[in-house]
Amino acid sequence: MSAVRFKLSVMMFLEFFIWGAWLPLIFGYLPAMGFNETWQQPLILGAFPLAALVGLFFSNQFADRNFAAEKFLAFSHLVGGAAMLALFWIRKPEGVTEASFPLFFGLMLVHSLFYVPTISITNSVAFANLRDPQKEFGPVRLWGTIVWIAASLPFIFILLDWSKMPAFGDASGTWFAAAFTPSNAKAGTALIEGKSFMFIASGIASLLLGAFSLTLPHTPPKPAETSEDSLAWLKAVSLLAKPFVLVLFVVTFIDAAVHQYYFFWTERYLGSAPSELVNTGVGIASNWVLPVMSMGQIAEIGTLAVLGFVLSKIGLRMTMIIGILGHAARFAVFAFFPDPKYAILVNLLHGICYAFFFASVYIFIDEYFPKDIRSSAQGLFNALILGVGPFVSNFISTYVGAGAKISDDVFDYQKIFLVPCFGALIAAALLLLFFHPPKATNAPAPGHR
Repeated sequence: MSAVRFKLSVMMFLEFFIWGAWLPLIFGYLPAMGFNETWQQPLILGAFPLAALVGLFFSNQFADRNFAAEKFLAFSHLVGGAAMLALFWIRKPEGVTEASFPLFFGLMLVHSLFYVPTISITNSVAFANLRDPQKEFGPVRLWGTIVWIAASLPFIFILLDWSKMPAFGDASGTWFAAAFTPSNAKAGTALIEGKSFMFIASGIASLLLGAFSLTLPHTPPKPAETSEDSLAWLKAVSLLAKPFVLVLFVVTFIDAAVHQYYFFWTERYLGSAPSELVNTGVGIASNWVLPVMSMGQIAEIGTLAVLGFVLSKIGLRMTMIIGILGHAARFAVFAFFPDPKYAILVNLLHGICYAFFFASVYIFIDEYFPKDIRSSAQGLFNALILGVGPFVSNFISTYVGAGAKISDDVFDYQKIFLVPCFGALIAAALLLLFFHPPKATNAPAPGHR
């Protein structure tokens, strides 16, 4: 591996560690801070999607045109990392119903506004400095997937109640068995304290990447766009008049919302104690919940490896339908089979859910959209995947949860998971019935007929 490729791999590792360290855990953390489900939790969780929309129309292009990419990364990660670290010290004081919402939301918004543009900027740095991006980008970007697994590992130990653990190194294997025992994981206030270290892990990674970015190859600003380029957005939007493009646009919104719904509820579902009366969770030890969720990224690596073969055999439409049905199957298992072993195994479907649909969408855009507006079309669909879909889903998730609440921190998860299950089935049906792009091998791009 060349020195440049090594640096780019480290860049990707730290870039996605920042995100992967806090995203899966924050959904269960916010209720413990006393933030209400009506609007405070959705707005805090909506800071990232809002930043994605701002980045789409302003900050991404502003950074591209005016700053060397490595310097923009350095500044953004230093500011975003400081905001993330500050979140660690915001707690709910004793005798007070909630932590400071304006301060918490403000810091999360600052972090998101500076972090989200770096997702595309890191891609730009990689493409600009790899000798053969088509062959080398995949292995470099793979570290962004691997790190979602790595980000979960420290929490196995952070969320373990060490006062209940036997001596480490016990030859009988007692220690390892105890580490998997739910009663030996932190609970209550100690669990919330342990989860708060997600901000420390994410913030430190951001500061490290800020410093490391200054060692990356110099990537100068891009030239200012021409008047023709500035109309690319309008051209991309106009293609929604094509029925099959509009159908995919709607389905992408639904799938992005369903995907966010998974993150919103799964961590709490996996760690909640089971009940004989209703589906109230599966009782996986809290220190193992994040590693269980990260199994999906392991499956994603394998799924991406076979994606090309699957596309060649069954085509784009059926590949995307299978990806969406993966969501439906996973939520159906969560709803009707609340058992730890089933919950763990079905998380492996995450690779199919993510890679078969979202990666196929990007491939579809590259194949069917005119070359001069592909970047704008990718950005348009990214606005759904990272912005509008998750933002709307946050409000739907809290609304459904309010109707399924049994008592404090206890929910009927069958009611909760049937909603995204049906949503995924509707999206799959829309694709099956109404998504009919040109069938020719070298299909003309929409608008070029």
